[in-house]
Amino acid sequence: MQTIPLPIRPAAGRWRTADVLALYELPFPELMHRAQTVHREHFDPADIQLSSLLSIKTGGCPEDCGYCSQSARHDTGLAAEKLMPLDEVLAAARAAKEAGAQRFCMGAAWRSPKDHQLEAVADMVREVKALGLQTCVTLGMLKDGQAGQLKQAGLDYYNHNLDTSPEYYGRVITTRGYQDRLDTLAQVREAGIHVCCGGIIGMGESRRDRASLIAQLASLEPYPESVPINHLVPIAGTPLAGAEPLEVFEFVRTIAVARITMPRAKVRLSAGRQALSEAEQALCFLAGANSMFYGDALLTTGNPQVQADRALMDKLGLRAEA
Repeated sequence: MQTIPLPIRPAAGRWRTADVLALYELPFPELMHRAQTVHREHFDPADIQLSSLLSIKTGGCPEDCGYCSQSARHDTGLAAEKLMPLDEVLAAARAAKEAGAQRFCMGAAWRSPKDHQLEAVADMVREVKALGLQTCVTLGMLKDGQAGQLKQAGLDYYNHNLDTSPEYYGRVITTRGYQDRLDTLAQVREAGIHVCCGGIIGMGESRRDRASLIAQLASLEPYPESVPINHLVPIAGTPLAGAEPLEVFEFVRTIAVARITMPRAKVRLSAGRQALSEAEQALCFLAGANSMFYGDALLTTGNPQVQADRALMDKLGLRAEA
């Protein structure tokens, strides 16, 4: 039987785009086998980590991210709202925990939080953590010292996605540079907070761009503990509303490549899962996804109902991670 050499991560710790691209281009059965092999070396393949996501401050963001309904530059009909009161956030967190979520993620549509805003979020982190949930926030870019404040409040994870490859990035976002994102991730790491960082697939990028994104993520030192892989949800009024739909096997290949290059990461099915059939989601789990956003809504887009997720997990013999 012919064997295909597997690219090995260089000793220096950086994956080359060419090596990641070689993984993408493996025959599908071979890629799935290798992803499953890596997955089983590090995880129980029946375990799924469940995260719930709440938009604690919606709309009015000054950034121009081409995929986002919350940008003030796009006419999507989404009204800007103020930061949610603490009691409402806690009510949502309790409901998420009762439904089975293990991590509660809070997102605010800011370019960068002001000091008084960060203090309010820190209070939310402390109170949500006291409920027995892992905590995660995504607040945009962080200034010096802000990651440390969040760490003191007990924050477990900070989400800040790279979104796409460095080469394609300028076609999606112009108000924030790639290095800005890397700088925020460095501050999160320095503060001792776990990193949640991934990207969005299906924005018109090439396979090489997808390989370049994965190479960037896998070459972070260390690579992220949590890697959300988002399938673009085209939203009317955004520049990417008319993006060509991504072929589902390309999405599954991205999951598999992320698993192989970041073997100990939780690879999360994130936005866009609502458009995937049960069979397509099952392929993603076979490819190495072991985390998903769990709940009826994400920041501003839909998500499969909790009951539907529970039914799917039962069909596949999956269980919430202990």
